[in-house]
Amino acid sequence: MKMLVWMIILGMVGCVLFSGRLVQAADLEIKSFDTTGQLTFNTLNNGTNYNYQVEWAPAVAGPWSPFGGVGTAQGNIVADPGNIVTSTVPMWYRVVATLGDYLVVDLSGGTNATEYPVTYYRSLADLPGEAGVNSDAYKTTNMVFRRIPAGTFTMGSPVGELGRIEDETQHLVTLTQPFYIGVFEVTQKQWERVMGTWPSYFNNASYRDTRPVEQVSYDMIRGSRAGTNWPANSNVDAASFMGKLRARTGKAFDLPTESQWEYAGRAGTTTAYNSGYNLTRFTSDDARMSEVGRYSSNGGSGYTQGGDTSVATAKVGSYLANAWGLYDIHGNVYEWCLDWYGAYPGTVSDPKGATNGSDRVFCGGSWVNQAYSCRVANHANDLPSLPGVYLGFRVALPPGQ
Repeated sequence: MKMLVWMIILGMVGCVLFSGRLVQAADLEIKSFDTTGQLTFNTLNNGTNYNYQVEWAPAVAGPWSPFGGVGTAQGNIVADPGNIVTSTVPMWYRVVATLGDYLVVDLSGGTNATEYPVTYYRSLADLPGEAGVNSDAYKTTNMVFRRIPAGTFTMGSPVGELGRIEDETQHLVTLTQPFYIGVFEVTQKQWERVMGTWPSYFNNASYRDTRPVEQVSYDMIRGSRAGTNWPANSNVDAASFMGKLRARTGKAFDLPTESQWEYAGRAGTTTAYNSGYNLTRFTSDDARMSEVGRYSSNGGSGYTQGGDTSVATAKVGSYLANAWGLYDIHGNVYEWCLDWYGAYPGTVSDPKGATNGSDRVFCGGSWVNQAYSCRVANHANDLPSLPGVYLGFRVALPPGQ
């Protein structure tokens, strides 16, 4: 994550350090009081495309972590200027300015473009366009990404969750750095803007632009040569979707890891669906699933290749978003992840999945699946060369980009 560090202060003592640039006295103020342990900072006069986050460390050399509130060093807050956080223990504090909670890639130049402009926006309200993030502009000629904070979550499903299968063993996962992930599944028009092709089965020209792209394999997305080497490295083939997107943005866009996908998809929830609900019954249909995505019982059945979006795949963003504003985590199309399919580890930080295998992972269920297969913990697998009418993807921007 590209990040600017504006000021560091030793809590309870008051020693100030500067880094990142010359800081004017009026730009930033951090106060730490030895009687109350309170920390506050004022606004920076540097434009609107920045968010501010208070972090702490046991020593000035780090490691730095998001500040979690009263008497604790866990969790994450993104503080607006003027907020006050409190700690009961001495520590180093700093305020960092990140490049915004939203990132937009302009694909309008299509395959003839030498560059896809990348713009950061501080908040959802700052995104251009009267219709907001769920407008067609962010589903066709632009790609919009949400910044996901670092954190720890329980991956997998609890024993007793309806629809649970044996390979969903629960385990703690910590993602130590924030990352960006697509608000929507990649659409057919976005694929065409990058690749110049229309590979999807559901290709009715009146509806295809905003439907998720399908019939794309892992190898088509990352490449069948260099792109097959994850997790040894993150290289991709130049002629692949990710290769072309990287070349025109200068950023190492990729698929999310399996743990990044589930963490972003859950958005803090621990239930089968990220709306905060579990299945109500173990049958093919469920009202709770019908709220959050397209599946076999609310349009997935009765499809034809030339049908509209009332059958088979839906227009992206047609159902409820999760708490982080991500759409279609459940259903519509399964989404490829980076990882080889393999056994879950125990407690782990920033996992990259199995070191080798035969199948790659995809998550989230699809239009053809029943309700219990669209739970957030349900991860499936198949050959990376497989293109299916139920297989698509969502793009991520890894930490450090």
